[in-house]
Amino acid sequence: MPDVPITPANPLSDITELSGAAVKSLAKEGFNTVGDVLFYAPFRHEDRRRMDFKGFSPSETPVCHHVRVLSTRVLRFGGRGGVFEATVEGATDNPMNQRLTLRWFNMVFMQRALAVDMELIVYGKIKESKARLLMDHPEYEIVRGDDDDSGATIHTGRIVPVYRLRGGLKQKALRVAAWWVCQKLEVTTVGDLLPVPKASGEFAGMSRGRACVTMHYPAEQADLDQARRYLALEEFYLLQLRIVRRRNVFRAAAGWSQPTSGALANAFLKELPFELTSAQQRCLREIHDDMSAPQPMNRLLHGDVGSGKTVVALAAMLQAVEAGQQAALMAPTQILAEQHFLNAKRWLEPLGLRVALKTGERDEQTEVPEEGLFSNSDGYVRIQNAIFEGSPISNEPHLYIGTHALLYDAASIPRLGLVVIDEQHKFGVAQRARLIQRGTMPDVLVMTATPIPRTLTLTVYGDLDVSTIDQRPKERGKIITAIRTQKKLKEVTKFVLAQIAEGRQCYIVYPLIDESEKLDAGAATAGLAEWTKLLAPHAVGLLHGRMDGATKDGIMRQFRAGEIKALVSTTVIEVGVDVPNATVMLIYNAERFGLAQLHQLRGRIGRGEHTSYCVLFVAEKDEEAKERLTILEETDDGFRIAEEDLKRRGPGDVLGAAQSGQAPLKFGDMLGDTRLVTLARRLAERTLEEDPDLVQTKHLPLRAFALENEAPLATLQ
Repeated sequence: MPDVPITPANPLSDITELSGAAVKSLAKEGFNTVGDVLFYAPFRHEDRRRMDFKGFSPSETPVCHHVRVLSTRVLRFGGRGGVFEATVEGATDNPMNQRLTLRWFNMVFMQRALAVDMELIVYGKIKESKARLLMDHPEYEIVRGDDDDSGATIHTGRIVPVYRLRGGLKQKALRVAAWWVCQKLEVTTVGDLLPVPKASGEFAGMSRGRACVTMHYPAEQADLDQARRYLALEEFYLLQLRIVRRRNVFRAAAGWSQPTSGALANAFLKELPFELTSAQQRCLREIHDDMSAPQPMNRLLHGDVGSGKTVVALAAMLQAVEAGQQAALMAPTQILAEQHFLNAKRWLEPLGLRVALKTGERDEQTEVPEEGLFSNSDGYVRIQNAIFEGSPISNEPHLYIGTHALLYDAASIPRLGLVVIDEQHKFGVAQRARLIQRGTMPDVLVMTATPIPRTLTLTVYGDLDVSTIDQRPKERGKIITAIRTQKKLKEVTKFVLAQIAEGRQCYIVYPLIDESEKLDAGAATAGLAEWTKLLAPHAVGLLHGRMDGATKDGIMRQFRAGEIKALVSTTVIEVGVDVPNATVMLIYNAERFGLAQLHQLRGRIGRGEHTSYCVLFVAEKDEEAKERLTILEETDDGFRIAEEDLKRRGPGDVLGAAQSGQAPLKFGDMLGDTRLVTLARRLAERTLEEDPDLVQTKHLPLRAFALENEAPLATLQ
């Protein structure tokens, strides 16, 4: 039978070097074709080339040696089990006449595989026991003679792939299959997804097929690194095709053009007891320009805790109102929605605006004062008729604030001009789409208090334009953070009492609501009883997510009024809760939280002019947690903290539902590959400029995305 090119579509049985038993074993675990093996990437590699023999010695890490078998034996201890031992020496040189014993437990059949005078490449850890040097269950390969045509070694003497195994499949079996797939594959039959430079540049001569082969069996570490970067670029490119296409579809939709003089927003800002930072003003200008355009705005507003995103969002909502539209703000929790509602009432009712609250448990609407007035440089001006007379929303709420209940009631908002989504990572992409697809496409502003590195703004939020508030208001107080153990509780209690005596208030945060037999962590209900005794006679309250809305609202009202001096709570207070007089926060079992979440919690204090204090309680002997949390003692820079948290936990854990629908990356690093992400973005934009109707599926396409008049990748870097 004449040789035919082996392609990814060929069944593994077409590779004659693989036995029928091996093909059946691979098929049981889902490896049926050449492509199944080729595209199953190793999760790491081991360099087994270091065989300069300088003697055998114990080692904590595996070593690779070229040895010759001196003797073999089987030791039996009753029953059918036993130990096979092979005593070996260095094959090329052994000046110290050293011996090493290779041992395989319950594998006496090895006596049929190894014999005296065979030369082996062995790989494993060496240990010393009773004056003997031992290597238990080493990986080995028999060194063949010059007349053997089997080629280079597969398991040793090279950079060797290590795979995540499925079912009963063995590492050696999968490695052998990958070796022969790479040897027999015609690499030109693997469709390229990227334009490849022909002569120079970082990826010169690289193709998808060559990169996949190199990922299994690289000749050098540099080749492996290049293949990984190429495949990472391919992943980012496919991701960016979806993101850029989604952005283009959004921009092509019909939306509201909402140009205004800014009179209403300026009136609101002039009545505030503080001035916007230059970063807030810059972001507000970016939002104003987007809302004035006929294309729908799709913008992310992010910044550190306490940087003033809500004020910017409210000013944007007023631009929609001044343009004769309505605006909606969606918050992740009822507590936060109610707080936004209270702030909006206080700030916006004097402007003659109606604000409605819609949550799962509560609907409320403010009344427009008889005299809807605001102050500006020309004195008091009546605006109610000037802006709203004859408007379709003259008798409707101008602003809606709520939780996800707004998703199901958005149809009742007749002229929805702007949607603001607070804490975007608490909502899924599908939820956001459900809200913005009601009626004419509104402008969309999503906010998050988790500062996002540039690479993630191009990936997780790649379809959004980005505004960054990178300054904190000057009037915010300093926050001092300290890590303590439970042994310091008495000292901490004295400090809290001293702060309460000075008129301040305190949050005490627990990870659980009730005590659990399965989890070793503090609970808020038990904490309430303990802190009520410790802080007597001062009033201590309890707040958690299982309380009904009216109870939570009553507790927060008492806390804001200063009637409750210490609030025992779960993380329900994590976002948006604003009580400037609260200057102390104690967080139990801080090791159970991510850095970004702790920074979010800490952001509930330091919101007034007084210095604030955050105490992180950790277990006495948990040195790893103490080391991890040290960054919170060192800095209050949320951008630095978020980046460290992302490095430790990954974007999926930190950003939650924001990545819904995105496949995990095998090769790309969202944090470290900013240059490749940027390059992939450019390539995707060029592709869609030339082929706007390209439809991208979840699976890798079979055809190459060839760009006409393509420039080498090197010219785009």
